[in-house]
Amino acid sequence: MKTLLILGAGTGGTMVANKMAQALDSAEWRIIIVDRDEMHYYQPGFLFIPFGMYAPHEVVKPKRNFLPPQVEVVFSDIEVIEPEKSRVQLRKDNRIINYDYLVIATGSHIHPEETPGMVDGGGWYQNIYPFYTLEGATKLAHFLKYWEGGRMVLNVAEMPIKCPVAPLEFLFLADWFFRERGLRNKVEIVYATPLPGAFTKPRAAAALGNMLEERGILLEPDFNLMEVDTGKQVIRSYDEREVPYDLLVTIPTHMGSDAIARSKMGDELHFVPTDKHTLRSRDWENIFVIGDATNVPTSKAGAVAHYMLEVLVDNLLRSIEGLEPQPKFDGHATCFIESGFGKGTLIDFNYDVEPLPGKYPLPGFGPFSLLEESYANHWGKMLFRWLYWNVLLKGGEFPLESQFSMAGKWV
Repeated sequence: MKTLLILGAGTGGTMVANKMAQALDSAEWRIIIVDRDEMHYYQPGFLFIPFGMYAPHEVVKPKRNFLPPQVEVVFSDIEVIEPEKSRVQLRKDNRIINYDYLVIATGSHIHPEETPGMVDGGGWYQNIYPFYTLEGATKLAHFLKYWEGGRMVLNVAEMPIKCPVAPLEFLFLADWFFRERGLRNKVEIVYATPLPGAFTKPRAAAALGNMLEERGILLEPDFNLMEVDTGKQVIRSYDEREVPYDLLVTIPTHMGSDAIARSKMGDELHFVPTDKHTLRSRDWENIFVIGDATNVPTSKAGAVAHYMLEVLVDNLLRSIEGLEPQPKFDGHATCFIESGFGKGTLIDFNYDVEPLPGKYPLPGFGPFSLLEESYANHWGKMLFRWLYWNVLLKGGEFPLESQFSMAGKWV
């Protein structure tokens, strides 16, 4: 009996488990998936909780609900991965699992303690909040419910982060939220980012930057966070610029799994070096990596994991058959961007092509508009939650092609 071991039962790991359970003969293969948490979080929903658009219970479901019965599910922390011996040691009962193939889907996690003063300065969960965790988003919702105004600064500590457009979405929704409450004239909104503009790609940065300007949101670019000074209520950059705040909404440093760090398998941020086209580990031929756990130069977002899935599963099956993996993943990313007032915009790009205007996915028809606000884009984002819970996690077909296409794009 051979073993496929999957580490992480988030979006990527769950989808791989479902696909491989369909593809492998259960008489020859056992599939084991390991995760430390029993609950699955719909992370795109965290964005909406601070503004009362989602309740916390709407983004949480048991992980077992989405895994096939023939897959062995183990809830435990990972002590260490030993790739040279093709085995993993768990903390629970010191269990050792030997594997023939390993899929790493351990994700990324926020580390606010990496920034001096962030959590040890006395302001954490008082007037400093993240929204990239359920706890942070829920506590920020309570704060905003009673806040009467002041200077709100949203800061990205450093890149990469999960869902690079989420900071912009938060800003747009905050502008809308404060206008709806009659507080917008009492709130100054500032976006302090390490990027040179609103986004990484030029055309998208220009379009999204214009949206910030139209809403009166101040942009503080090239701001590389050094520390939080809670006494003065300022964030300070390495070039000694200071941005004062009354409310600091932080997107802290993101890092890969501690287990990857303990196993000495990652880069300096504990992301696994991965071939960006085949999704196989650069260092071990029987290890594949999906989602946020990789170091590939594309967005750390759920849609990217969905696009990776087909390539990873095909290459894993090829490898099992003794064939070389094919370099088919092109870095495809699709991101709906909530812009408030019941509208949204959309970007679609890959390693080589920046976001362009146009219609998506059907040329000339859409129904979604690229780099343009529309009501359809908003509803696309809202309907994705149902699709996520009911189709994608269970291994159903994603309705969009995993390969990037220029169809419908206007160059």
